[in-house]
Amino acid sequence: MGEDPGTTGAPVATESKDPEQIREEIEATRQELGDTVEALAYKADVKARVRDKIGWTKDSAAAKLGKARAPSPANVASGATQVSQKARENPVPLGVAGVFLGGFLIGRLTKRS
Repeated sequence: MGEDPGTTGAPVATESKDPEQIREEIEATRQELGDTVEALAYKADVKARVRDKIGWTKDSAAAKLGKARAPSPANVASGATQVSQKARENPVPLGVAGVFLGGFLIGRLTKRS
């Protein structure tokens, strides 16, 4: 209760240390404090953390979208082969679709405003 606030805390070691050892301990402590201050400053800077998160999310989404949009040549060739094979097997639906599309385009071109 009546103690001086400066005297409370860890006891001071009474053993004598080499000055070089003391310098190394001071440098290690400075490094730890610097890292701690840097971490606290980053946590306190909410705008920077939001920008980092947005950037990370954009990069992640772009990478996933790039994979989804990049068709492989094997897939394209296989799809084209399947479509042409189906068209040869069933020419009637393809012809009906062609006539419908042609009629639609002619109707759009001749439509009066």
